[in-house]
Amino acid sequence: MAKREGWLGRLGNKLNRMEARLNERRAEVEAETSGDLPGPAGPGRAPAGAATEASAAATATATAVPPPPAHPPVIPAPPLTAPAVPVRPDPASVVPWGMRVAAEASWRLLLLAGMLWVLMKVISEVRLVVLAFAAAMLVTAMLQPFVVRLRRLGLPRGLATAVTAILGFVVIGLVGWFVVWQVMENLDDLSDRVRDGINELKLWALDSPFHVTEKQINDIAKNLSETIGTNTEQITSAGLQGVTVLVEVLTGILLAMFSTLFLLYDGKRIWNWALGLVPSAARAGVAGAGPRAWRTLTAYVRGTVIVALIDAIFIGLGIYFLDVPMAVPLAVFIFLFAFIPLVGAVVSGALAVVVALVTQGVFTALMVLLVVLAVQQIEGHVLQPFILGRAVRVHPLAVVLSVAAGGMIAGIGGAVVAVPLVAVTNTVVGYLKAYSREQHHLGSGMIGPGPHGSTALSVAPEGEGHVTP
Repeated sequence: MAKREGWLGRLGNKLNRMEARLNERRAEVEAETSGDLPGPAGPGRAPAGAATEASAAATATATAVPPPPAHPPVIPAPPLTAPAVPVRPDPASVVPWGMRVAAEASWRLLLLAGMLWVLMKVISEVRLVVLAFAAAMLVTAMLQPFVVRLRRLGLPRGLATAVTAILGFVVIGLVGWFVVWQVMENLDDLSDRVRDGINELKLWALDSPFHVTEKQINDIAKNLSETIGTNTEQITSAGLQGVTVLVEVLTGILLAMFSTLFLLYDGKRIWNWALGLVPSAARAGVAGAGPRAWRTLTAYVRGTVIVALIDAIFIGLGIYFLDVPMAVPLAVFIFLFAFIPLVGAVVSGALAVVVALVTQGVFTALMVLLVVLAVQQIEGHVLQPFILGRAVRVHPLAVVLSVAAGGMIAGIGGAVVAVPLVAVTNTVVGYLKAYSREQHHLGSGMIGPGPHGSTALSVAPEGEGHVTP
């Protein structure tokens, strides 16, 4: 009997200890649920002394009355958090790919169009200065080889520049004076021949199968006379505007001469200064494109001068042997108009044909037309490919469009400058593209930032400046 009571006592003590541990665990769980972290003596854990006293009291109670078996209560789970909100997709990923590409291309095109419009407005406001500097660039490209040769002969840079500039300006001035002198010398003879030619055209029109009567021809002449008489004020104002244009032309010539002198003397230093304005990341590419652009411009100017000289000589000889008056001034006009590709040749050839028609008749005009067409065909298929070569190869459509745009923006000067500008731009763009590919193959990365914006794919950088989809 005593053994049984001792065994029950020990069992009661064990159950009391288990109940004390369960009470401690329940207190820890309640402390965690209420946000209090359990600690050795924190608010969620009973002190060690209190636990000992509770254990002793439970032992005394168990000795008197055996406790029933204890089962730990079910602890409720912590409350659930708020339901998760579904993540919305990126708006750019919802838009179709083609629309995203079109949108980004559109705003870039609008930005470029706005920039070009502002640039054209600025150029139109300072057109005289821009055309003078462009003419100076063309003249410098033509005269610089002479400066280089004089430097090789031992002349100082200043003296070589002065000699070249003075001789070049003298030659250009003599050409202009010769044209004006020839026109003034032959003006009276030309007016008489034009009057005779008009009478011959009148007789030819009367005998032609077009059934033109003398009354119709007289009415046309009368209308022309009345138009000239009634528009005397407009003609006078046009003459005054011509004086203003003459002043502007003289100012532009002085600016061009001044700019040419400094470009010949200090062109390299000016280029280095302009290169310093370029961002450092693109400076190496621009430094390589600059000399190539200058070589293209030099080749264009020298080739155009040679081709224009050949055209003027052969067409002038043809006009001279056909006994057309003012053959030498017409040849000089053909030389000058040859600097306007395609359009200049058509205008100068048409002028020669009209002069031959009103002075020598229809047959001579047809012969002059044949001479002009033959020389221009030889020029287009033999001279230009052989002399200019690959340096300034521009498509004829680009030539026509550039000449038309240049003429609309800045008149004759714009038409002259348009084609060399397109040729230089073509050279610069081609070199920069090749330079970018070379840098990419050498491992330096592509020039410029990687893909970004709504059209960028998921990219992972493989190296600096290079991304792949």
